Amino acid sequence: MDAQTQARFEARAKIVKAMAHPTRLFMVDELAKGERCVCELTEMVGADMSTVSKHLSVLKAAGILDDERRGSQVFYTLRCPCVLDFFECVEAVMKRNAEQQLALMG
Repeated sequence: MDAQTQARFEARAKIVKAMAHPTRLFMVDELAKGERCVCELTEMVGADMSTVSKHLSVLKAAGILDDERRGSQVFYTLRCPCVLDFFECVEAVMKRNAEQQLALMG
């Protein structure tokens, strides 16, 4: 593998790793419905604000989210809503796995 190919796959891995946490997946799913402030996400997740902020910073560093400060509030939006296409693919894999498990039992 050449250096350019290696760099491309490392960049892909960074994005996938950023989403590889249930809380972050939940937040991306919620942000698909529209922008949210940190306070809303904190309430939805049921964790303290510092934990939620850390999750949001991981997603932002990977380029998945944008943020905008308005006074003392910070609002987050999905930078590239196409990330939701990945969720559809994950769901398809889950469905296939479930079908395979059911077939083994039949």
